Amino acid sequence: MAVLYYTYITVIGLLLGSFFNVVGLRVPKGESIISPRSHCTNCHRTLRARELVPFFSYIFLRGSCRDCGTKISPIYPITEIGTALLFALTPWLIGWSGELFIAWSLLSLLIIICITDLRYHIIPDKVLIVFALIFFALRLVIPLEPWWNMLLGAGIGFILLLLIAIVSKGGMGGGDIKLFAVLGLVLGWKIVLLAFFFSALYGTFFGMIGMVLGKVRRGQPMPFGPAIALGTMTAYLGGEAFVDWYIRLL
Repeated sequence: MAVLYYTYITVIGLLLGSFFNVVGLRVPKGESIISPRSHCTNCHRTLRARELVPFFSYIFLRGSCRDCGTKISPIYPITEIGTALLFALTPWLIGWSGELFIAWSLLSLLIIICITDLRYHIIPDKVLIVFALIFFALRLVIPLEPWWNMLLGAGIGFILLLLIAIVSKGGMGGGDIKLFAVLGLVLGWKIVLLAFFFSALYGTFFGMIGMVLGKVRRGQPMPFGPAIALGTMTAYLGGEAFVDWYIRLL
């Protein structure tokens, strides 16, 4: 029975990954996620149903448009298979409980902001507003303890990043500031602070690697979204254990 559950979740993850691509690539440009239908960005031919099967169509088409031969961005299959694997892995990590809906929603937000930040260097307000409403509603049903933890987390997430932006004179983008306010609703004040710590750690690491490879220059802005995504999930999945360990250490 468990195999059926995980198979179902994997399929749902593939489908959602395809949808997240549409959201992440269209919303920052002010385009509708409903129309026009999916099409080749070069020849503008509307894709057929067999060309829209998540991940597998990319493999069958060998990563190219069937008509004009234009290469299809690998961001599509990477997002689709990545979403499927992460969605299937989540129940194994946190168990089968109501918190799964929180975790899957959090993953959905982080995947979308990774796409938008890597592609356009922005985190759209529309995406943040939608997920803020989703998280607020979910936390009313599956609350943090105490109940006001989510509100304090949102406030601290916003104020912390705002202060850093002011002190660094623009070193932190407005999208990052609002994103941490939304994350605070999910994580609460302790874990959102930990999420920022891990995000900064990963961001520094990625920046150093980028500089070594010549992809990032000193003083040049780089997408912080992927580091936030990784830092947030690290804190969300292991944050309570880390906080308990730190308190015992003191």
